Amino acid sequence: MSRTAIGLTLAASCAFLQPATAAGTVEVNFVAPAQFSDVGRSVVDRERTLRSLSQYLQTLGSALPDGQTLSLEIHDVDLAGEVEPLRWSWHDLRVLRGGVDSPRMTVRYTLRADGRTLKAGQAQLSDMNYLFAARGYPLRQSGTLPYETRMLRQWFDENFAAPR
Repeated sequence: MSRTAIGLTLAASCAFLQPATAAGTVEVNFVAPAQFSDVGRSVVDRERTLRSLSQYLQTLGSALPDGQTLSLEIHDVDLAGEVEPLRWSWHDLRVLRGGVDSPRMTVRYTLRADGRTLKAGQAQLSDMNYLFAARGYPLRQSGTLPYETRMLRQWFDENFAAPR
């Protein structure tokens, strides 16, 4: 047997030793995104921001217990910082000052399992200390929207994640 075949056989047999991970799902719907406070200035920026937020929220579904579905309606997004146009460039610059330019979101949510509603409500998310690492929630150095994703992760963990 070749070294590659042995590696594949070993990997396949080890998969049986690991417990199956349970996971729920997250559904994301942006309600009237054209009216959002700040998701970028250009159409491309807005689409990229909404896609990044949606993808990130869907990855959080792996922390839900198996069979649960979290439906999120995002009613407003205000990204961290403020956009300032650059006179010498086609691009804008997002300036982070702290405090009043913190990331904010308005979210309506419904958590369901087996046809029952387990939890529902509305949340006004914000992170006034977004420039400082929250305890247990370090800032992701890679990826887009690090302040917004940290705020969402903290809210999600406090309200929906399965106990670890």
